[in-house]
Amino acid sequence: NMGAGDEAKGKRLQPHWSPPDGTEQPKLRLYNSLTRTKEVFIPQHSNRVLWYCCGPTVYDASHMGHARSYISFDILRRILMDYFKYDVFYCMNITDIDDKIIKRARQTHLLEQYRAKKPSATQILQDVLSAREPFKAKLAETTDPDKKQMFERLDTAVTTALTPLQGAAQSGTVDATIQSQAQVLLEEAKDLLAEWLDSQFGSQVTENSIFSLLPKYWEGEFHKDMDALNVLPPDVLTRVSEYVPEIVEFVKKIVNNGYGYESNGSVYFDTVKFDTSSGHAYAKLVPEAVGDQKALQEGEGDLSISADRLSEKRSQNDFALWKASKPGEPSWESPWGKGRPGWHIECSAMAGSILGSSMDIHGGGFDLRFPHHDNELAQSEAYFENDHWVRYFLHTGHLTIAGCKMSKSLKNFITIKDALARHTARQLRLAFLMHSWKDTLDYSINTMESAIQYEKFMNEFFLNVKDILRTPTDFTGQFEKWAVEEVELNKSFYEKKEAVHEALCDNIDTRSALEEMRTLVGQSNSYMATRKAAKLLPNRVLLQSIARYLTHMFQTFGAIEGTEPIGFPVGTNGQNVDLESTVMPYLNVLADFREGVRKIAREQKVTEVLQLCDTVRDDVLPELGVRMEDHEGKLVLTLLITKEFPEEKKKKKEKALRKKRDEEMAKQAKMKVPPSEMFRSETEKYSSFDDTGFPTRDAEGKEISKGQAKKLRKLYEAQEKLYNEYLQSNQNGS
Repeated sequence: NMGAGDEAKGKRLQPHWSPPDGTEQPKLRLYNSLTRTKEVFIPQHSNRVLWYCCGPTVYDASHMGHARSYISFDILRRILMDYFKYDVFYCMNITDIDDKIIKRARQTHLLEQYRAKKPSATQILQDVLSAREPFKAKLAETTDPDKKQMFERLDTAVTTALTPLQGAAQSGTVDATIQSQAQVLLEEAKDLLAEWLDSQFGSQVTENSIFSLLPKYWEGEFHKDMDALNVLPPDVLTRVSEYVPEIVEFVKKIVNNGYGYESNGSVYFDTVKFDTSSGHAYAKLVPEAVGDQKALQEGEGDLSISADRLSEKRSQNDFALWKASKPGEPSWESPWGKGRPGWHIECSAMAGSILGSSMDIHGGGFDLRFPHHDNELAQSEAYFENDHWVRYFLHTGHLTIAGCKMSKSLKNFITIKDALARHTARQLRLAFLMHSWKDTLDYSINTMESAIQYEKFMNEFFLNVKDILRTPTDFTGQFEKWAVEEVELNKSFYEKKEAVHEALCDNIDTRSALEEMRTLVGQSNSYMATRKAAKLLPNRVLLQSIARYLTHMFQTFGAIEGTEPIGFPVGTNGQNVDLESTVMPYLNVLADFREGVRKIAREQKVTEVLQLCDTVRDDVLPELGVRMEDHEGKLVLTLLITKEFPEEKKKKKEKALRKKRDEEMAKQAKMKVPPSEMFRSETEKYSSFDDTGFPTRDAEGKEISKGQAKKLRKLYEAQEKLYNEYLQSNQNGS
């Protein structure tokens, strides 16, 4: 330690060092349904994130509505784990005991029994006519337009199948034709026949195993679909059927804590008692829905809303924790007699037994908020006597099909298998990444077209970079001097990485992140084009860094499987070999051989051989997914992720022209909108405006933040400029 004496002796000291100011880092915020705002994400214990996700009720094929939820949560989970480096523990359930499953399993079983008896044509005709009576009554009283349309369609199909059979029966014909017509009728009328058989014999189906076969099959199909979509499996999977003893214990404690009561062998949750107890609140997510009987009854299930069941409750808002089993329903022993779990209690008991008294994240579809999730919260907080069973509640947005609600009645019910027959898992995932996880996603031709174009744009970039990296060089030769262009591109690279980070911190906004990545590729393409024009090779290390970063981001999003350092893997699904390194040497041999043959053919003027060489390049190789091009006398070989055909190129050109025309028209239309009107139409985003039409409050009545106002002001000014141009051109024209 030097003193003043040292200074006097002329010893020089190190000058004072000032630390940098640094910049404030953005924090991860998530949209929390418990507050309906973006909240800073703070795990309860260090870096560990306990996460529970509501899984499917397995009684039918998984559809795009399921994919909406599970792909979106897979994206969020991967980003939290692989980008933000949280230690995520992910638990998901399978609902394999439920009113829908019981009904479907019973009906399937009774219909199989009916078919096994090989009924005669007359018997089938008679039974369908009998089954039609209650069905007609149901059709008459249905008010839901979707359901009505579905029932009407079914009625028409049954009538069409009935007519020829009735005619034949009246004329006394008995032959093979009448038998085959009866089978057609049986197939068309199976839904209403199953319903009729169930109403007659359903109560006699008592064997528990009958109710487990159906969910077991559909659970298997669900896992296959998730695997095909590249959705990571959960760390823990809980099945309701394996947790009945835990559910019984859970219900017992709720009753002991004073929040549940037994009635006729069923147990109900006392919503009034819970809501009026200090430290508790019922319906935290959707308080305005309390008393919505339609939603409550849907939550209770078809088999649990008969008049006698409804009269067992102290308040109409109470819901079943444990249901006394009626004849024809599976049952388990309990202190209240034979019964089965209510729907909402299942998740509470399973999540509680795995994750304990409080979890960081609970996820599910938007339509599960009330009553399912609100009831889960109430039960669990009644059991644990706390007010924070879930810290952050995340709900994925709805999915529409070409602007319409997806339903079987509208015949736009798309299973995951249907979707994967049209598009790859990567294309579907890119479509999801290009939209906000919490808003409605429209699955349409346009949505998928945007995803396909995005994939192609990125893939072209990856192929170009790979081609540059294949140019031979020695070890030291790969490090080239940086000029202004490289410094500029690198600066841009860092800015884009920062912008992607900010987007992901902002409620995991993958849509903006993908746009920033697109811009980065656009800038890299311009840089490569400039170098090419100057007959110079682009800087390989810099481009490699950019391509590796983009590849890493796509891997993080789950859009690239495998460990390729750059780009989308080439080859069909399930091929784990690196196709590129395997086939490239052979392709190079073929290319060199073709070049040698062409040279001789040109010298000797053998046109047939030249034509054959062209055929190999233009027809044979593209069919196999290989593109061969001449670049300034240098032959470039590229492996494509999708095959390309000459007519496709023509279509692409036409499409580009159409797009340009459409963009021009859209711009013209946009110019005509005065800036004072541009935000007023967006009522789903804003609720009040100032005199100039500038938004002051959002849809929920909250004041627009400074940051948001700044962004909106830019848009407003840009529109002002456009509108003035429009007025100017009108004046000049007149």
